[in-house]
Amino acid sequence: MATILPIHDRNIELALAALRAGECIGLPTETVYGLAADASNAAAVAKIFALKGRPTNHPLIVHLARASDARAWASEWSDDAEKLANAFWPGPMTLIVKRAPQVLDAVTGGQDTVGLRVPSHPVALRLLSQFDGGVAAPSANKFGHVSPTSAQHVASEFASDDLLILDGGECAVGVESTIIDLSGKQPRVLRPGRVRARELEHVLATPLARRTQDATRVAEDTPRVSGSLDSHYAPRKKALMLAGDALDIFLNAARDAGKRVGLIHHSPRFAGSRVNERVRLDGANAARFEHEIYAKLRTLDDSTGIDLIVVETPPQDTDWDAVNDRLQRATFSSM
Repeated sequence: MATILPIHDRNIELALAALRAGECIGLPTETVYGLAADASNAAAVAKIFALKGRPTNHPLIVHLARASDARAWASEWSDDAEKLANAFWPGPMTLIVKRAPQVLDAVTGGQDTVGLRVPSHPVALRLLSQFDGGVAAPSANKFGHVSPTSAQHVASEFASDDLLILDGGECAVGVESTIIDLSGKQPRVLRPGRVRARELEHVLATPLARRTQDATRVAEDTPRVSGSLDSHYAPRKKALMLAGDALDIFLNAARDAGKRVGLIHHSPRFAGSRVNERVRLDGANAARFEHEIYAKLRTLDDSTGIDLIVVETPPQDTDWDAVNDRLQRATFSSM
C-alpha cells in the first residue's frame, strides 16, 4: 500500500534508495506532486507509465537539481534557454529543447526534444541534489485525472500500490509548470502556468510565437508535451463549465430535475444559488485560484452528496490562462 513519509533524513534516504533501485516515489514539487523515477533507467520509466496508465508516446519532464545539470540533457542550449533558466529556475517553468543522444526514447515519447525543469520545492531540490541525476516526474495521479497537490491526494490515487510518498505539504503553486518550447524558430508557450507569457517575453525581449488554430499545423510543428490532450486534469464525475446567464439557467434546470450539483464559483451572483454543495474561490486573484482549484475539484469529486460538478468560467485576461487551460480540458465548456 502507499505510504506517506514525513520529511526527515531517514525518509529522504529511503526515497533515494527506492529511486536508485528503479522504483517510483511520490515527490512534492511547488507545482503538483510528481510520480518520480530515474529518468536514465528504462525499466524505472516504464513503471511510471504502468502505474499511471499513461500512453507511452506521451513525453515526460525531467527534473534536475540545477541548470548546469539540465544542459547535459540537451544537444543544444541556446542563449534563450540560458536567459530563461537564469530568470525562472528553480521554479515552475519547463524548457523544451533538442535532446542529447543519451536521453531515453521512453522519456521523450520518441521525439527529438526533451522537457527539462529545476523545481523550487526544498524537498525536491534536496532529493535531486543527493540523487545526482535526472528524475522523470509526471503528476502523481492516474492518467487524465485531477493532479495531486498534497501527499494524501497521491496516497488516494495509488492506495493499493507499493509507493513511498514524501510529504512536502500542500503545493505552493497548485497547477503544473509553464512549458515553453525553444526547439523551433521562435519561442512559444505550449502550456500556460504560473510563469506568465508576459514575464517570458520580458526576459527574452521578444514576442512569443502564437499557436496556430489549425489543428493539422499544430500536429506537424509542435512537440507533444505533458498535459496537452483535449481531455485532461479531469474529475471522475461529469463536470461542466458555464458562465453568466447560461450558468444560472443550467443551475435552475438541474434543481428542477432533481440533479445533485456541486458548484465552484467566483462571482457573488451565484452565492445564493440552490445547490447541494458549494465552493467559492477568489475571482480577483489568479494565483490563489490556481493554488486551490485542484484540491476543490478533488473534494467535490470524492463527495457522495453530488452527481455533477459545475464550474463558473473564470475571468479571461492573460493572468488566468493557466486556470482556463486546465478547466477547459477538465470539463465540458461553454462560454
